[in-house]
Amino acid sequence: MSRKLARRASAEFAGAALLVAAVVGSGIAAARLSPGDVGLQLLENAIATALALGALILMFGPVSGAHLNPVVSAADWWLGRRAGTGLTAAELAAYTAAQVTGAIAGAVLANLMYDLPAITWSHTERTGGHLWLAEIVATAGLVVLVFALARTGRTATAPAAVGAYIGAAYWFTSSTSFANPAVTIGRAFTDTFAGIAPTSVPGFVVAQLVGGLVGIAALAAWYPHAAEAADDVLVPHLTQEPEAR
Repeated sequence: MSRKLARRASAEFAGAALLVAAVVGSGIAAARLSPGDVGLQLLENAIATALALGALILMFGPVSGAHLNPVVSAADWWLGRRAGTGLTAAELAAYTAAQVTGAIAGAVLANLMYDLPAITWSHTERTGGHLWLAEIVATAGLVVLVFALARTGRTATAPAAVGAYIGAAYWFTSSTSFANPAVTIGRAFTDTFAGIAPTSVPGFVVAQLVGGLVGIAALAAWYPHAAEAADDVLVPHLTQEPEAR
């Protein structure tokens, strides 16, 4: 792995870790601060996640693009492979590995910050066609949003737009919008408010991959030249190492 790719992968690892730490940690805090009121717990969890996601895109966007999501990275590779933009296959593999391991590390970190065992497998079953449909919708919408912003030169709005979309999707999808295979896997490692049982993970991941394909199909219809902007997803990242001083 080149130094540049290692740098970008490390940003994806840290970004995914902090994202899952925010999701899980705010879920634990919400359950403790608002016991007995699941609606308020979800609101607190959604607000914290949306704000954290926006901040993380600002933090890591200039380094790696702040994908933080294997579906976004896969769409970036798929759309850009013929145009010579976006991720290469090797970069996609590095990003995906970093995102998944980072997400697991983030769940462990959140558990430890709240004085829980480092790993507690979730017992929260999340399964059924309605939840998988919700994940398809949430993921497809995210992919279209991300590439629409890049294609129309509005990547500066990505932190607010993506954070707002995920925050809203917490409420308009029955699955509370995981929309991210890495985050889904990470959330299996915590038996708290945001957890998902390991047996429910495959169904969610498959639905998210299908959602990614739906999003790519929608882009072909609505933004046929989206591939030209694949280098700008989510935020244009640095293409050269800074000169030594």
